[in-house]
Amino acid sequence: MSEQETLGIGTRLQHVQHGPGVIVGVRYATYLISFINTGIKEIDKTDAKLEEIIPENVTSEVATTSEVEKSLLKILQSWGGITETVPLGERWQGGMILIQPADKTLKPKEIPVMDFFHKIVMLRDRLRVLEQNINSHKKLDDEDKVNLQQYITRCYGSLTTFNVLFRNKEQYFTGEKGSKDD
Repeated sequence: MSEQETLGIGTRLQHVQHGPGVIVGVRYATYLISFINTGIKEIDKTDAKLEEIIPENVTSEVATTSEVEKSLLKILQSWGGITETVPLGERWQGGMILIQPADKTLKPKEIPVMDFFHKIVMLRDRLRVLEQNINSHKKLDDEDKVNLQQYITRCYGSLTTFNVLFRNKEQYFTGEKGSKDD
């Protein structure tokens, strides 16, 4: 790479002090880098402690907003495991779920609703990552992708019971429309 070229958004880097990171913004003389361990830092483009691992969108120009958005989506998908912030319905905040065995001699189990809710959100995020991996898989043919996608849709349908926990309807689970078996 020449000195006049600029690494693009999405480039994975290693920094001696901050560890692994990804370029999330490009300025005239600096990169905005999101480091796994230390968060977003502004680093000089000529910093000797910076080592490029996987270059992306190398150019001699600064990226436009639409390029930034596309690259950010690509980064989020490739790193996986990144969850969106999903608010719990207000009436459930601070609540508990009680699991009572039929045998009254056994002790019931209480689980904070917030913990249970976060497990459900993590499950949804993992299903989304699975969907992305299926859709981008190079060895699966279209028929296999469709079949797996339909199976994941049925999984979402099985989770609709938990929609009562979500504050916003846009974040509800949805399955196959008109299916009576969920």
